[in-house]
Amino acid sequence: MPTRYTPRQMLEKLISFPTVSRDSNMDLINFVRAYLGEYGIESRLVPNEDGSKANLYASVGPAVPGGVVLSGHTDVVPVDGQEWTTDPFRLVERDGLLVGRGTADMKGFIAIGLALVPDMLAAGIKKPIHFALSYDEEVGCIGAPYMIEHMVANLPRPRAVIVGEPTSMKVVTEHKGSISFHTHVSGHSVHSAYVDRGVSAVVTGARLVTFLDDMMQENIARTDPQNPFDPPFTTVHTGLIEGGTAPNIVAKDCRFTTDIRSISDDDPEAYFHRFQAHIKDTVEPAMRQVVPETGIDLTNYRYVPGLKRESDGEAERLSRQITGDNSTNVVSYGTEAGHFQSADYSVVVCGPGSIDQAHKPDEFVSVDQYNAGVNFVERLIKQLI
Repeated sequence: MPTRYTPRQMLEKLISFPTVSRDSNMDLINFVRAYLGEYGIESRLVPNEDGSKANLYASVGPAVPGGVVLSGHTDVVPVDGQEWTTDPFRLVERDGLLVGRGTADMKGFIAIGLALVPDMLAAGIKKPIHFALSYDEEVGCIGAPYMIEHMVANLPRPRAVIVGEPTSMKVVTEHKGSISFHTHVSGHSVHSAYVDRGVSAVVTGARLVTFLDDMMQENIARTDPQNPFDPPFTTVHTGLIEGGTAPNIVAKDCRFTTDIRSISDDDPEAYFHRFQAHIKDTVEPAMRQVVPETGIDLTNYRYVPGLKRESDGEAERLSRQITGDNSTNVVSYGTEAGHFQSADYSVVVCGPGSIDQAHKPDEFVSVDQYNAGVNFVERLIKQLI
């Protein structure tokens, strides 16, 4: 007999795999693959270059067009330095909350779908439910584009994609796009008594960070109060910076990381290109007048396309029919939905739990929200009979 898990038991199992993005997700992927195999369901893996991680996609039901994709990422953020009151990788229920890393973001949604596989098969669904489980979403949606490419090539065209990030079961039709990148300023080091003979990477870096922030201040000044995003403007944020050796040494190196999140009618790459042009046309020439070997490198570029509301979108219509939610909802965080939409899939974001709990110590999804997620997938199954 195939193993049967309740949604709660499946969540407990998935939480037990410490799939922090810096580590492998293969233990979880192999478990899911074996579990689906017990029900005669073939999984397809799309691994990363060294095989330490993999995406997985699989289909329940007939190989025909018109199915629904349930999409979720398998990685979670670190727990280092956080003050958890329980083991982050052991599911604990207390006061109506299911506590553990990934309960909200977003193993809860994955667990519900997997636990209800026997119900999908028993119902004899006439349109397929496709699972799409990715790696490294938390560090830039790295795995999903490769998986989506394979899905486009190998699966009958689905009717809709539902990305189960935590939205309190509200139907989200738009989210911001984002890019992130590293800046490395290579200066020229001298004794601080002779600062005019050197090129300070720290001072140059500080001016570049201010240039980036000035772009955001421009956006704030022209904010449209009717914009539904929170905040209602494109953000330009530098969250990490390091550089220098000692107070009396002109800094040779400075490194910082920038994150840009854009509203729907804005292009995050335009800010990057403006920054790039400022470096090339203004900053580097001034540095090289002092020491020709100095310069600035931009690396580790990550792009997550935004999700834009579709005109008469099938995913939105289906999700609203199931949830009864007719409110307008947008979110400022990014998801893999934009990548699916870029592949011409109809997509919404809808899942149990609140993003307010994501990435925090004692992360949780409420039992009520989890049950609402179970009800959502049960009603989806009925839609496909």
